[in-house]
Amino acid sequence: MTTYHALHFDPTVDEIETLKQLEMGQTITTPDALKEHLSGRLLEWGLISKKADGEMAITPQGRQLIRRQDN
Repeated sequence: MTTYHALHFDPTVDEIETLKQLEMGQTITTPDALKEHLSGRLLEWGLISKKADGEMAITPQGRQLIRRQDN
């Protein structure tokens, strides 16, 4: 099954907040992400990654997106 990606990613307010929390060092694990209904789009678009221990981490692409949103 192929995942469709729009030509441009428009993050929701919650997705931006999640990226900012990860950038500040907050730990978010897979169960926490599911409980908070984190969008899988962040993972699909490569803005976050999942470490071996299940924690989420912001990627360089995620940091770049935050910088664009703050400008």
